[in-house]
Amino acid sequence: MPATPTGPHTPESEAGAQLADMVGFAQAEARRQGASACEADASVSRGLSVNVRLGEVETVEYQRDRGLGITVYFGTRKGSASTADLARAAVVETVGKACAIARYTAEDSYAGLIEPEALARDIPDLDLDHPWELAPERAIELARECEAAGRAVDARLSNSEGAAVNSQRHTGVYGNSHGFLAGYSSTSHSVSATLIAQQGEEMQRDYWYSVARDPAQLEPVATVGRIAGERALARLGARRRPTGRAPVAFAPEMARGLLGHFIGAIRGTSQYRKASFLLGAAGSQVFPEFICMQERPHIPRGLASAPFDQEGAATRDRDLVAGGVLEGYVLGSYSARRLGLKTTGNAGGLHNLLVASADGGLPAAQLLRRLGTGLLVTELMGQGVNGVTGDYSRGASGFWVENGAILHPVHEITIAGNLKQMYRDIVALGADVDTRGGIQVGSVLISEMTIAGE
Repeated sequence: MPATPTGPHTPESEAGAQLADMVGFAQAEARRQGASACEADASVSRGLSVNVRLGEVETVEYQRDRGLGITVYFGTRKGSASTADLARAAVVETVGKACAIARYTAEDSYAGLIEPEALARDIPDLDLDHPWELAPERAIELARECEAAGRAVDARLSNSEGAAVNSQRHTGVYGNSHGFLAGYSSTSHSVSATLIAQQGEEMQRDYWYSVARDPAQLEPVATVGRIAGERALARLGARRRPTGRAPVAFAPEMARGLLGHFIGAIRGTSQYRKASFLLGAAGSQVFPEFICMQERPHIPRGLASAPFDQEGAATRDRDLVAGGVLEGYVLGSYSARRLGLKTTGNAGGLHNLLVASADGGLPAAQLLRRLGTGLLVTELMGQGVNGVTGDYSRGASGFWVENGAILHPVHEITIAGNLKQMYRDIVALGADVDTRGGIQVGSVLISEMTIAGE
């Protein structure tokens, strides 16, 4: 039985209706050209980006992109093609290219559309679409206000890398030959600032930002600028540390990346290619017992919320880690088949991963006391992470902590360890959860890592 979704099938807009029509036309053309199955997605996005530095406008950019991707199957042979031209003649030509590719591609027994029973049927409205009628003049005014608020914090903040205001809206529609056709619109708005503090010959930079689906939920631009300025000032007087081993705490915005490596290791692609330091780890203890991770795809206005994934699979709440034990992998239909499993509705990635501690997490002051003497990391540099072995080595800066209190800023050091061991060595999570991304987590405290400095 074809799975026909119920609920808000496609965006209630002229653009949404046109995209739905284009997806239907592409599928019909694929069948006409002999494909046994097909899927197509069409999208249009538009946005405004403004950058200001030292009160002067550096860039004002309008973006408008559109495209159509078509994938066809001739049995288990697959071909894909895409176009930015949505005229019908161009779509016919693009379908023809996909069909030509499929006819000369080797058979792959794992290829094919998602199983019909996995498709989304009841599609929730997640309140993701909040357009911001933002004129360029107003965006420039907001960026200037943001930067000025930061520079006003202290006379040592006389320089800046600038402030930015961005607004984006995306509308997409996906359909396949199981009868699925659905889409939705979403928005993303942000304000950011990067300021430079100078004292004598020393210069230090830092940043802050706010991002939201609804512009009304952005932090005030003056607050963003002020925090960026305060963070830059706090880094003045940074020094290196002697090489040794010590506890390391990752600030929330750094902890998100630390756990991003975990998600990469449990993706189906990494698992079936045997390119993961957590190969075959499902059902095993990966984190301490007090840690749990829950995927919550349907958070209203969530930055990573989605009613269905890139294959039309229903997205559902699930426990990814419970009591420190990995409950399963992050799978689309192809990687699931390769592993003899079922899709988890994660084609395209995770949807709002909430990382929590059984005790609710420690307030910032308590976390520093738990750290005792060691390093608080607020910035990471470089890409020294091996996803196959888990070896981890990155440049870092932040603050040295002694007896639970920040002593002085630190820079030009490297922190190193192995992710598999680092995850097991987590001793506490902070209550300072950062909600500005798809992984929502507070500070992460690891019992010991190597710190290379002087």
